[in-house]
Amino acid sequence: MKIRVGFGYDVHRLEEGEIFTLGGIKIEHHKGAVGHSDADVLIHAICDALLGAANLRDIGFHFSDKDPEFKGIDSKILLGQVNDLLLKKGFRIGNIDSTISLQKPKISAMIPEMQKALALTLGIEVEDISIKATTTEKLGFEGREEGVSAYAVVLIEKE
Repeated sequence: MKIRVGFGYDVHRLEEGEIFTLGGIKIEHHKGAVGHSDADVLIHAICDALLGAANLRDIGFHFSDKDPEFKGIDSKILLGQVNDLLLKKGFRIGNIDSTISLQKPKISAMIPEMQKALALTLGIEVEDISIKATTTEKLGFEGREEGVSAYAVVLIEKE
């Protein structure tokens, strides 16, 4: 069995009045993430981690922010397509470990719903998806509530 590990990172600016999509769900907040797609920072970090583990470049290579086809797209669609690329290469996801960094809103209570949305999209068990949340103790762009970032580490396996 071949085992590979991948790491992903993403960041998006937060602005008043934007919709905030995180981990495949809508978050009630006065600010939302800005991006070409729905700006789901967690899904983008997971996509990059999966693509990196399979040596398939990065999310921007597959889904350019210059391509109008991806304008406003639900990032769960992108994640599903990334998963399809892995399956075509004979890989399956072992587990995902991720961390979201933002000052507000507090998202701990929403993590189980995010896990369910991601598990459904990827066709894996909820128990194989870890999502943690942290603040930066009011330091940096996350602490000033100017943006949100996410990190993801994945393990993929091939028979």
